[in-house]
Amino acid sequence: MFTMLQRSLLILALACVSPSFASDRDTLLDQANLLLLPRERAIPEFELVDQDGQPFTSASLQERWHILFFGFTACPDICPTTLSDMRRLLSQLPADTRERVQLVLLSADPARDTPQQLKTYLSYYRAGFVGVTGDMDQLQKLSKALGLPFVPASETEGDYSVSHSGNLALVAPNGSLRGHIRAPLKLDGLREMLPQVLDKER
Repeated sequence: MFTMLQRSLLILALACVSPSFASDRDTLLDQANLLLLPRERAIPEFELVDQDGQPFTSASLQERWHILFFGFTACPDICPTTLSDMRRLLSQLPADTRERVQLVLLSADPARDTPQQLKTYLSYYRAGFVGVTGDMDQLQKLSKALGLPFVPASETEGDYSVSHSGNLALVAPNGSLRGHIRAPLKLDGLREMLPQVLDKER
């Protein structure tokens, strides 16, 4: 018969030599810089257009997983780095996983980022990425819902920049926000963990 002290020491010993699955999973998520929300979060209705001039709405986020981030085609550093990294990551995922994921660049600079400009810019990456632009109010509404802030440029003439988050939002096939991939991207961790997250939600 164990005393209370002996029982406590046994539990502590087991905890030390047998980490829980939850702890292992948290470690893997941390190594991927991937933050999952405790509960899915609904995304409000919005109306934007894609690089082909076609409507892009909340219904467009159905049926596949989507990874979204805000940026702009004149971005000198964060956006090209993110797009290049994501192209490399997606190309290294299992084919079944890759087919279920769509990357979307949402413009934080709609004054310059016309559908044609987005189409030309994204074609350089040859990765099937989608570009989205539209009314600033709609873009900011979606930005707030996704937790991906950006600061609209006060001037839209000449050579100007736009301040925006480097994080990406992970949206499930039912159109709900499930989490964030935080900057800087940890490609090795994401390559291991992202398929697990997506498969768990099939």
